[in-house]
Amino acid sequence: MNEQQRPPHSLTGFAAAAAAFVSAVEGNRQQIAQDAGLSKTELRALFHVAQRVSVTPKELAEYLGMTTGAITAIGRRLVDIGLFRRVDHPADRRSLHLELTAHGHDVMNAIHRDFNAMLTASTDGLDAAQLAAFSATLISVGDEVRARTGR
Repeated sequence: MNEQQRPPHSLTGFAAAAAAFVSAVEGNRQQIAQDAGLSKTELRALFHVAQRVSVTPKELAEYLGMTTGAITAIGRRLVDIGLFRRVDHPADRRSLHLELTAHGHDVMNAIHRDFNAMLTASTDGLDAAQLAAFSATLISVGDEVRARTGR
């Protein structure tokens, strides 16, 4: 069989549904990044700092799988556009923490508000019991995937 005759790879069943959902959410994240004038990596950094409240550049580098040098550039840009602020490390004069500014909190609140509204509209056809079951299933599957991948 030559290269042109190979069939496309595709998933079926639940795996296909899960992949379609992940793809839709990833498309939404790309749109959020574009609307905010951020790269996908900068948006991931924003979400991580928002979730953790305060992180060192080293912690952010480990989370993003990047060098601390790359994080220095990302952190500088996010500080320059007013989303992050640098805070002295309480125990290490040579280090610092990255935290959200008031503007960064406003941006995250808007992102979460819009995401919640989109998902509410997207699940409008489900009754309360169906939505609760769907939510429980997503949490359970997510927990299992994390347990199996160690992430």
